[in-house]
Amino acid sequence: MDRNYVVYKLLRAVFKPLFHILYRPVIIGRENIPSDGAAVIAGNHKHALDPILVDVCTKRVVHTLAKKDLHDGRFGAFFRGAGTIPVDLHSAHNPAALDAAIKVLRAGGLINVSPEAKRNYTNELLLPFKFGAAVMSHRTDAPVIPYAITGDYRLFRRGIRIVFGAPILAGGREPDEINRELYDTIAALLRESMPQNERDSRHFTSYDEWRDRS
Repeated sequence: MDRNYVVYKLLRAVFKPLFHILYRPVIIGRENIPSDGAAVIAGNHKHALDPILVDVCTKRVVHTLAKKDLHDGRFGAFFRGAGTIPVDLHSAHNPAALDAAIKVLRAGGLINVSPEAKRNYTNELLLPFKFGAAVMSHRTDAPVIPYAITGDYRLFRRGIRIVFGAPILAGGREPDEINRELYDTIAALLRESMPQNERDSRHFTSYDEWRDRS
């Protein structure tokens, strides 16, 4: 058995029950994550704990795209052992990360990625989406499973909630079309899941508006 896979299983055995005890997440639609076969899991990014939240929603191994600084830092061995794929956020393109993710998908694995590429500290409902998830789906024909995370990580209280939507199928479509559907779907899931006061405080910029600004 691959060494990193063993490390991943050990880490999960510790963190999964601990995470449920500490944060008591509400998980909806986890059945949309396929029990086998390739899939890209993609959603909004609001907190450093989001990848762990996604991970505890399935029994399968999840390979998360994470910033390269984490791999190069003090706890690099931890992130490498967790099966994460490093991404250089200071670079406009990350072909090595994309190739690594596609390799996982072609082997029938799961990839978790945040199309926003960074945590959203703004009043925007969503930041503009990068094309990584859409390109992965386009090249491998793997479905994209959208998710929306709302609420707050509050110790020993039910504050955080994650909702998984129906799979978005590549179907031979171009990455831009896949990315547009992913953006609109996650936006809809967020609106449905957010409390009224939080929803009213957020500004929604459409997919086309973000494209026009770039």
